[in-house]
Amino acid sequence: METESKGNIIELRGITQTYDEGKTVIIKDLDLIVQDKPAQGQFVVLLGMSGCGKSTVLRYIAGLQKPTSGTVLLNGKPVGRDNRVSMVFQQYSSMPWLTVLDNVALALEYKGVNKKEREEKAMEMIKLVGLDGHQHKYAQYPTLSGGQLQRVAIARSLLANAQVLLMDEPFGALDVKTRLQMQDMLSELWMKFHLTIVFVTHDLAEAVYLGDDIYIMKSPPSKIVEHMQVDLPFYRTREIKKDAKFVQLVQELEDRMVKVSNMS
Repeated sequence: METESKGNIIELRGITQTYDEGKTVIIKDLDLIVQDKPAQGQFVVLLGMSGCGKSTVLRYIAGLQKPTSGTVLLNGKPVGRDNRVSMVFQQYSSMPWLTVLDNVALALEYKGVNKKEREEKAMEMIKLVGLDGHQHKYAQYPTLSGGQLQRVAIARSLLANAQVLLMDEPFGALDVKTRLQMQDMLSELWMKFHLTIVFVTHDLAEAVYLGDDIYIMKSPPSKIVEHMQVDLPFYRTREIKKDAKFVQLVQELEDRMVKVSNMS
């Protein structure tokens, strides 16, 4: 791993998380370095058994939780109020008493951007995620579907920070058809904005289709024990899932997951 902060967009070094005054160790000596790749971005996937701390790692990067010990840096600086990124959860996180437009514009409102400008920028994002025509609806179920609510969350996160996007099993509660549509939309947004995305999932085919770097965490005390680079073209469409190379990579990832699941 890189030893210098320069050129790294996300750094977690020597991370340990304990509870019960140190009696319970969830994460120990975890390192994760994500390099900044301008005009390309990165799609990093975190895999591992339930309870290994994948979501906790995202919370560190988002500034929602601090580790017991270790260093968390974003663009070379400690994560803080003026240096943080948004996170898209599996549970719908929109404010149901606000419209789609107001939800997406929320981050800019907090930053003091005037109403006209923030609504213009919010509408650009709403169109990009395929919600044009829904902007004046309330962001709640069943007025909007589960997939549409996740599109609201993604648009809001992108408007807050179009450089880094954290996603914690964002498609886990969606039906198969909607999940596939959301995968394609996210892939298109990644390529358009050259985002750095850190994405948690349990779906191995989804990990290979979306990711270009996959990290596997072992069970507690957790740390990253496997790193797999996805050797597929940068621009991907659903057709690639029929390719023999794609099937081979999914099988290789499954083998690595089995290996990690047997670690103590």
